Amino acid sequence: MRRIYFLVPDITATKRIVNELLLARIEEKHIHVIAKRGTPLEDLPEASLLQKSDFVPAVQQGLALGGSTGVLAGLVAVALPPASTVVAGGILLASALAGAGVGAWVSGLVGMSIGNRRIKEFEDAIEAGHFLVLADVSADRVEEIEERVKQHLPEVEIESTEPKVPAFP
Repeated sequence: MRRIYFLVPDITATKRIVNELLLARIEEKHIHVIAKRGTPLEDLPEASLLQKSDFVPAVQQGLALGGSTGVLAGLVAVALPPASTVVAGGILLASALAGAGVGAWVSGLVGMSIGNRRIKEFEDAIEAGHFLVLADVSADRVEEIEERVKQHLPEVEIESTEPKVPAFP
């Protein structure tokens, strides 16, 4: 999946773009709208905390860093006392899993409190009253969706496309 960012000038155009995406058979769960705090979105699909925060990238980084730290701690633990290879393998595996779990948990907590780095680029426009529409589409449909939106809604700015979007948010 790839995420396309559309910067939309008003709520009427936002409704039109969401309808256009729905007509293009993009499921509503893959469409997210972000607006200035306090702006009523009516029946538009509002972005959740997962889209508005850096939770997913933070968890990914925490898994990698915590797992690496756990492996290093396990290697140190195995090297110090005399241990058999079976015990050493268990220690190494347990420390890697514990490190990855703790790293993901702590990073996820931090990521939830930090705004999404990609959305920060659009903060000024959102505060000025624009709407940001995020659409998660399969990689082979990105150009088709962008062309369809440009054809029917020329006032909409297609800002960028992320290279990949995690499957679970």
